[in-house]
Amino acid sequence: MTGDKAYSSRANRQALRGKRIRTTIPEPNDQIANRQRRGSRGGRPPAFDPDAYRHRNQVERGFNRRKHWRGLATRYDKLGTNYQATLDLIELLDWLRAVPDGHDPRDRT
Repeated sequence: MTGDKAYSSRANRQALRGKRIRTTIPEPNDQIANRQRRGSRGGRPPAFDPDAYRHRNQVERGFNRRKHWRGLATRYDKLGTNYQATLDLIELLDWLRAVPDGHDPRDRT
């Protein structure tokens, strides 16, 4: 599980550890300062992999692209099947936009 600094609490880390879920969550500056202030009683810093954390950005951008579609973000559809169809359409359009075909959509010639 990868999360941002807001999820770096002792309770969250303990719950995830209890379920044997490995985490990549950066430690906030105030928690670092508190741990260092306590010295050896503060414990060791939690494991953090900066390379894995960088990949989190790709997932966040994917969610942000979905939020640009107002009907999906506000869930106007009453039926789950309609919502799923909207999501499938958005995924298809996003995939088509990402596939390099050598065609520039701004080119009107």
